[in-house]
Order: sequence, then structure tokens, then C-alpha cells
Amino acid sequence: MKPEETIDFHIRWAWLRIAKMYNQEATQHGMTQSIGFVLLNIDPKSGTPSTQLGPLMGMEPTSLSRTLKSMDERGLIEREQDDADKRVMRVKLTQEGKRLRNISRKTVVNFNDRLLEEVDAKKLEHFKEVIQIIHQHTQKEA
Repeated sequence: MKPEETIDFHIRWAWLRIAKMYNQEATQHGMTQSIGFVLLNIDPKSGTPSTQLGPLMGMEPTSLSRTLKSMDERGLIEREQDDADKRVMRVKLTQEGKRLRNISRKTVVNFNDRLLEEVDAKKLEHFKEVIQIIHQHTQKEA
């Protein structure tokens, strides 16, 4: 079987192209695609417990820790103890973090809108069904 005949090839190829596009956009704003992804997963109003970020994004803890450290050093986030549960550390966005989050969100929404102009509802539903099946199979393997 040739690589281009596998489902994996097309998913990987598409994701690499998407990641490259997002990284090019992120670079224009002094960040990376990973930072943009983390920014999008932090609640802009109340912050997000740091222990919830990894599972939310499917990121490995060491990779997430490195990204959060970089974001903290750049003044995009701050860490605060939760008011209700002092054991919980919340990751909150600074003003700069919120600004870059808005840019990241706009980039993702614009890309999504462009795709939806070309993909009809039936094709999109089939795509989601296939992705869900892939998700189920990868969960079994993990």
C-alpha cells in the first residue's frame, strides 16, 4: 500500500499544512502555533486550572509545562491560587495574553469560515463521522 492510499497520510498531510499556516500567522505576532492553541483553551474571564489544560488539549504535561513557562516569561499568563480551593492553581490571561488570544481566535474562525464556504453540510457531517471513528480507534489503542 502506498502512503497516499492510507487515511493516516491525508490527516497528517492536512494537519502539517494547517500547522504551518497557523505558525506563519503566529510568527507575525511574535508567538507560535502552540502558544496560540494554549491561549484559546484558557478561559478569558476566570482562567483555567493548570491541571485541566493538558487533557483539554491532548498535550503531554512536559510539553505543556514548557509552553506555559515560556508564556509566563513573556507576560501572556499569570498563575494564581484558586479562591475556592487553595490547592488549585489557575492560569489566567494577562492583557497581552487576551490580545493574542483574540488574534488566535480570529485566525481559527477565518480559516473555518473559508472552509465552510467550500464544504457543504452533508460533506462536513461525513467528515465529522470519520474523525469520530478515528478518535474511537485511537482511544482503544492508547
